[in-house]
Amino acid sequence: MSAQTRSDQPPNCRDVWENMNKVLSENKFVRNYSCEITMGSNKKDGTKNSYTVETELFPIEALSVYSAYNLEDPILDGDRSKYFSAHRGGSQGDYREGMKSKIANVVDCLHKFPSSKRAVITIPNTSIPCHSTDGDAKCMREIHFYLDKGENAGESVTVLNATVWMRAQAAEIFPKNIHFVGSLMERVATNLSEKLGDGYDIKLGVLFYLATTLVSVRDD
Repeated sequence: MSAQTRSDQPPNCRDVWENMNKVLSENKFVRNYSCEITMGSNKKDGTKNSYTVETELFPIEALSVYSAYNLEDPILDGDRSKYFSAHRGGSQGDYREGMKSKIANVVDCLHKFPSSKRAVITIPNTSIPCHSTDGDAKCMREIHFYLDKGENAGESVTVLNATVWMRAQAAEIFPKNIHFVGSLMERVATNLSEKLGDGYDIKLGVLFYLATTLVSVRDD
């Protein structure tokens, strides 16, 4: 099932989250849920980006701490104890291991080969996962990055687009996952811009999102 038909302006992350909840009010689960999502700035409401979706379960502080952790940035012990919980994703949503080197590899790939099809981050660090082990059953499986031409204020710009594949997605956890994906795209774009120099400012573009199984809550 798709959240949209292809259009010039894909929905933002909140629009997609609301669509997830709508379709799940009519179905217990959905297979192969897919859509394109605008990940850059949202001119309509003035927000810095499209990937911040605050909810009661995920206030902005929790989103920021989880994304920083999964980017392999340092976080405070107090923040970890305050915001981390099994309800918010547990070990299935722990993507931290080796993330800095994975990001560096993608940046190096796109710097040397801007049209490469190998700018990929694979999340699980084991090739033979055990189905009964939460730590092996990462919800996010892989994300592909690619550079395309876009337009900003009438000018041609380089944009970073991506495709992400989720093994499963609980709609209530989507705000955390999409904030991390957006933060990851932002980190790649920023680091690549710095590496290219000469005033490069790569913008975030569109994410193609695919979840093999979409459910409402994590217990489903």
